[in-house]
Amino acid sequence: MSAWLQSELTRRLGCRYPVVQTAMGWVADANLVIGTTRAGGFGFLAAATLNTAQTRSEIERVIAATGSRNFGLNFHMFQENAADCVDLAIDFGLKAVSYGRGPDAGTVQRFKDAGILCIPTVGAAKHAIKAVQMGADLITVQGGEGGGHTGGVPSSILLPQVLDAVDVPVIAAGGFATGRGLAAALAAGACGIAMGTRFLMSRESPTPASTLERYLRVKDPQQVRVTLAVDGMRHRMIDNAFINRLENASGLGRLLIALRSAWSWKQQTGMSGAHMLAVLLKVLREEPEALAQAVMAANQPVLLKRSMQDGRPDEGILPSGQVAAAIDQLASCETIISEIVAQAEACLAELYQRHAQPTFERAGVRQ
Repeated sequence: MSAWLQSELTRRLGCRYPVVQTAMGWVADANLVIGTTRAGGFGFLAAATLNTAQTRSEIERVIAATGSRNFGLNFHMFQENAADCVDLAIDFGLKAVSYGRGPDAGTVQRFKDAGILCIPTVGAAKHAIKAVQMGADLITVQGGEGGGHTGGVPSSILLPQVLDAVDVPVIAAGGFATGRGLAAALAAGACGIAMGTRFLMSRESPTPASTLERYLRVKDPQQVRVTLAVDGMRHRMIDNAFINRLENASGLGRLLIALRSAWSWKQQTGMSGAHMLAVLLKVLREEPEALAQAVMAANQPVLLKRSMQDGRPDEGILPSGQVAAAIDQLASCETIISEIVAQAEACLAELYQRHAQPTFERAGVRQ
């Protein structure tokens, strides 16, 4: 491998290549992280849809299979076992944690004291600045092309904005699946790329075949669109009949769907009624205008489970980056990363050779 692919990402995270596999609920399990780690990338285990015992078991599986703790844990502070996730990351000495809604300064300091890198994901320059102020060691910046919760600014605009705004290494996400994309991100100043959809569409992905087939059928990026219907926030996902029905439902209809989903999620996770009530009261006290959105947010885990675990893609949601339209086959993590690395090196070598030629040759002047 050329020195071009050595970056602050590889140096700090201890992986061979500057390629990160993002955390995706019901998808980024131990098997996917193992595949990513063995292939030389850096993987994040998704704990937001796991209870504490499951999270511990998945962490132990990765360590046993790879002999390494060079992987990360993703969680959200609003999940009931968030404190347990913090403790597990520290107890196991994992390399990094990632999150959206970030932990408080005290929790960040606990990670720092334990030598764990904090790598939040943001979708706006102002959020990147805030994350660094809160102690982020690296930043993953996701452009609007990315799947799931996403902003409205494309990577080509957002990445330079964030690079100018913060003084920590920046990982580019949103629209990446090839070596050309990695080369472009590195040339722009990023320390590497993060990919979700490309790893979701891999052979190590636990996603059911019926759901993966639905992803492979996407040929037009416009089929992967943004909706506000799930929780009031921008969600990019593959268009399907369920999303159309949800969007066309009345406000009361959406609320009823959300309440049913919230109760279903409570039953599956063992979440206490007291915790659910506490979350709602906290939102009502701090952001009363966001109460409906908080209730709607209960949709996501259950709707994700229907497609990503139960294999019913037309009855749930299909978070996806627009790059799904450019992926026509499943491949192993080893193949995905090795092909990206080879293509990136070729692109960077060609660029170097082109600009290393004498000026008169580039201008078409013969000696």
